[in-house]
Amino acid sequence: MLDHARIKAQIAACNDPEKLRRWIINARNKNETDISEAAFRRLIAIMPQEQPGTVEDDFWQTIHAFEHILTEERGKTTRLARTRQKVARVGVIETLKDWALRDHHTDGFEMLLERSMPELTGEAIILRHRESFEQIVVEAAGTRLKSAGIDVSTLPDKP
Repeated sequence: MLDHARIKAQIAACNDPEKLRRWIINARNKNETDISEAAFRRLIAIMPQEQPGTVEDDFWQTIHAFEHILTEERGKTTRLARTRQKVARVGVIETLKDWALRDHHTDGFEMLLERSMPELTGEAIILRHRESFEQIVVEAAGTRLKSAGIDVSTLPDKP
């Protein structure tokens, strides 16, 4: 049997996206979900170029995670072109505000919940960085998560 603790330690120290992607694939092929999850989380943590712990870093972790998931599912490279264009036009904060204040949730919100990743939703990012948003945006984000059955008090401090 593999030494999962040793492998997870190697993953935690890895800064090579390709190596992490291989770990994900190999672990999934062997049904070792804890290893694939650790490699996936490390991959999305190292992808953003922004300062760790910022709204922008959390946002780009979500985008990279979602693109990785869609690429795996579709079998071809998938980029969130419209989201990237919007961010280029109005910025990360305005994009997140728009998502939270919509009268309906985004497709990405639903897809992340289906995959048990509520901490990666734009709404969760807003709640983690509430000081960067107006109160109405924070309330809308919390309401959307609660109405989806998510206990916001259990969301992690980082993705």
